[in-house]
Amino acid sequence: MVRVNSNLRTHAAALLGAEVPSATPVSGGDICLAYRLELADGSVAFLKTLDDASPDFFPTEADGLTWLAAAGGAPTPSVLAVDERCLILEWVDAGPPSPAAAEHFGRELAQTHLAGAEQFGSAHPGYAGALSMPGGQSADWPEFYATARIEPALRAAVDTGSLATADRSAVTEMLERLPELAGPAEPPARLHGDLWAGNVLWTTGGRCHLIDPAAHGGHRETDLAMLDLFGLSYLEQVIDAYQQVNPLADGWQARIALHQLHPLLVHTALFGGGYGRQAGSAARAAVTASGPHT
Repeated sequence: MVRVNSNLRTHAAALLGAEVPSATPVSGGDICLAYRLELADGSVAFLKTLDDASPDFFPTEADGLTWLAAAGGAPTPSVLAVDERCLILEWVDAGPPSPAAAEHFGRELAQTHLAGAEQFGSAHPGYAGALSMPGGQSADWPEFYATARIEPALRAAVDTGSLATADRSAVTEMLERLPELAGPAEPPARLHGDLWAGNVLWTTGGRCHLIDPAAHGGHRETDLAMLDLFGLSYLEQVIDAYQQVNPLADGWQARIALHQLHPLLVHTALFGGGYGRQAGSAARAAVTASGPHT
């Protein structure tokens, strides 16, 4: 079994104030390295680290986890320690997806969203994977979504050469019509912000924990559209239970593509491949769903 060098264990021990006899690599994230820490008292913790991470990378994630947990809805792993080098969390045992857990998650996610936020956005910059997202807050969701999400991700995608001209034009057209595409105005929701299926941790206790957030005040349809984009198990049960607690506005299904556009542009910038075409398709679908421009 591969073990981690003593430097990381020593660093973790200093942060935790407890001896760490072993740190074993575990599979998980696309960006960070992850480890299972065994402490001298027999307890277990989770550590993630990333070489050359920005100084605020892990503190920002820790703050997001704590903010989401404070909503009293969907749980997050407790933050045990954090610094510029790593984040140490409560260890949560993974379990199989189930309809019952999905229903529970739908109700708890609705409660998280209902906890709200002061404004759309966040006071400090955040991260979608390794891609930085600007800070700043707004009272208007279309303005926030355009200036703090779509436009920065579009520039990043264009800079990598991964977005065809026609797809870029489709995104630009969507931006021009965003206020009319956004649907009924809603107050800022307390969002996970990067809620693809891999960031929903199904547990042995029959609940789902939120992990790896890009937490901010946003539109609640964004989290739900992200779950749809990357195929969460039992999503229908999640949505049905969510609606019982926090019913969605009419026409939400037609706005799914609009909310999926940002993560698709992020993936275009980070991974290239076919994500640029998907982003263009999502932009066209968002415009088409609204009907003809008048």
